[in-house]
Formats: sequence, C-alpha cells, structure tokens
Amino acid sequence: MKILITGGCGFIGSNLAHYFSDAGNDITILDNLSRQGTEKNLAWLMSQSKKINYIKGDVRNFSNVSSVCKDQDVIIHTAAQVAVTSSVKNPREDFDINALGTFNVLEAARLSNKNPTVIFFSTNKVYGNNVNNIPLVEKKTRYEFADKKYELGVPEDFPTDASEHTPYGVSKYTADLYVRDFFTIYNLPTVAFRCSCMYGTRQFGTEDQGWLAHFIISSIFDRQLTIYGDGKQVRDVLFVDDVVRLVESCLAKIGKIKGNAFNIGGGPSNTISLLELISILEKNLGKKIKYTFSDWRPADQKVYISDIRKAEKVIGWRPLTSPEEGVKKLIDWINENRENNLFK
Repeated sequence: MKILITGGCGFIGSNLAHYFSDAGNDITILDNLSRQGTEKNLAWLMSQSKKINYIKGDVRNFSNVSSVCKDQDVIIHTAAQVAVTSSVKNPREDFDINALGTFNVLEAARLSNKNPTVIFFSTNKVYGNNVNNIPLVEKKTRYEFADKKYELGVPEDFPTDASEHTPYGVSKYTADLYVRDFFTIYNLPTVAFRCSCMYGTRQFGTEDQGWLAHFIISSIFDRQLTIYGDGKQVRDVLFVDDVVRLVESCLAKIGKIKGNAFNIGGGPSNTISLLELISILEKNLGKKIKYTFSDWRPADQKVYISDIRKAEKVIGWRPLTSPEEGVKKLIDWINENRENNLFK
C-alpha cells in the first residue's frame, strides 16, 4: 500500500510513518520541517527504514501536494498549525495552513486516479467555547462536568456554532467541514478525527502545544514551568501507540466508516489535570517540581473529555494505555535519549 503522510516528521506523523513502514508499506512524507523537532524525527526515520521517501514541501503549495498525491492509496493528513496562541498572533498563516492546506490535500486526492482514503486529524476546538458552558464542579485537584449528560464526555453532535472558537478552532473546523463534504459530494473516502490531547514518544512539547510532553521534559531538565490558570483543567489523554492502532483500524474498515467524524481521545477512563500530572511526575522522578501560575489563556477549556463510544462501536477501537503508563513510557524515552541532544 502506498501511504502519504503530510506533516510526517511531526510527532504523530513520524510515529505513523515508522509503524506503517515496518508493516511493509511504501511511505512518502511531505513536510516543510518548520516545527521544532521535525529535523530530528526525520533523521530518526531515515535511520530506521529505507522504505520511507521524504519530500520537502508545504501543504499551502498546491503543486507540492498534487505531485505527491496522484499515486497514493492512502493520505494521512497531519500537517497543521497547531497552537491556539499562534493562530491569534497570525490568523492568516493559521488559515493558510489549516484551511487552505487541507483543501489542497482534498482537491489533489479528488483529482488523482486512485480515489485515495483521506484521514484528517481535526481537533476538539471545533466545539469552541460551547464546552465551557457545561456546568462544572470544582474539586481539590480538578474540575469535573456537573451535568450527568456529559459524564461520558462530549459527543460528536455537540454544538459547534454560535461560540468563540479562536482562529485555530475556525480554521480546523473549516477543514473538518471540507473533509466530510468531499465524501458527500465527490465520494472521496474521508474520515475526520476530532482529537483531544495526544502525547508520546517523538514529541517535543512547548507551552503552546504538546503540554504533557512539555511538562515532562521541563520537569526532567529543571526548566521553568508555568501553569496557565489554576492547574485544575482536565483533558482526556491518548498515548501515541493507541493513535497508531486507531489509524490501522480505520483503514481496515474504511468502507464502513467513510464520511464520518469521530471524537478521539482517552475518554472518561483516561483523564488528568495539570496538578495531577505534576503529582505523577514527582512520584516518578523522585523530586519536587517547581512551577509558577499565570493568567488563563484565550479559549482554554476548563474540562474537555471525549465521548469515544462512537469510535468504539463503529471502528472497534478503544485506548489501552493509562495516563500513568503513558507518562512512564514518555519519561523512559526522554531519559534514553537525553545524551544525544534531542532536547536542547
């Protein structure tokens, strides 16, 4: 099978490229290497497999995209501008990458002779500030949904309009709509994953994106750590191995699930707050972690938990890695690579 992965040198993309290459597929990566850590991930991928073809290119450039899409069986679209804060500072760039870039991928797929499967990594931010309208209960280390209707998380039919989204949420929702409409209008087999917090190996987190990896790396190397808000905000977290299994299951059942959007995350059984992560890290690292507090950031959701029952029922997938297990795996990977300049 020929698989194109846009953003294939990023965190999710590199893990997918490695797994599907090992499984015997021909992998092509399209990446402009603009993200922190992508050059390191590319070097690692090239050292692992000779079946990976890297092309330096940008999803904003239609000629770049169309030239590599024309003979692919599968396109996994992970390339994106991923930070809410960056989208506020530069909304045009955010739109060009997320909305126009996704349109370019879809149009190139439509014009190819293969009618390839397109898997798009969307975001929970498509639901905007509506999530913050769900009543909360404040507990010692976390917030929780007070409304029993959402005790299993936010479902796919949750409202997406009439609410603050930030430019990032708008651009990703625009892309999300195009992905599903290209199935409806052109019968292109597409799927959108509305992702919560994903984390794992090959991730070089920052304050703006990849917060869990950022907290772990900063804690290990005694770097400054700031909590925006009060630290009680909660996310359902999904380890990258479970993401890879999800994509594999999705490809196996594309005929049944094409045209769908799925809320993807750890679900209600795999949730964690920032304060709870600090506690887990102190236990694993055997030291007190220093941090400061700052103001809440724009459009931050105090609680977001994915209702993953649709993915469980339709795709036959569920997460297998608990937050405690995933954090330990990421700590081990960082420690194994701390001497080779990966985290400088």
